Amino acid sequence: MKALSMTQPWAQALFNGLKHYETRSWSTKYRGPLIIHAAKKFPRSAREFAATERALGRGDSRIAGGALIGKVELVNIWHVEELMGRLNGIEHLYGDYSPGRYAWEFVNPVVFPEPIPFKGALGLFNVDDNVIAQLSHIEK
Repeated sequence: MKALSMTQPWAQALFNGLKHYETRSWSTKYRGPLIIHAAKKFPRSAREFAATERALGRGDSRIAGGALIGKVELVNIWHVEELMGRLNGIEHLYGDYSPGRYAWEFVNPVVFPEPIPFKGALGLFNVDDNVIAQLSHIEK
């Protein structure tokens, strides 16, 4: 199954209902199920953002890194210019909607009961179905 690495706390926000788009500088023709990998690196700016979000009651006290954390369905990719004016403030806060970027639209988020330790990669990468077979409720 295809997977995408994301930095925390933005990865977790997909499963908390705060984020429905992931902004990227690149697009893909791929559509379909996608495993979300929470990157191991947790830069200072991300830690500060996570702390602010927790203080506002929007963030989790514990967030995984270096692990597969859930599954979404990638249904569309938009030029960010197409979405401007249609995004709520929280959604806008959780992405980089600079001109020329792409917004990947995700639906049907399913968080895994436990993070699955896994080394991520750049771009879309493959996760062997055997890695997630232990999660019987996740479709392959």
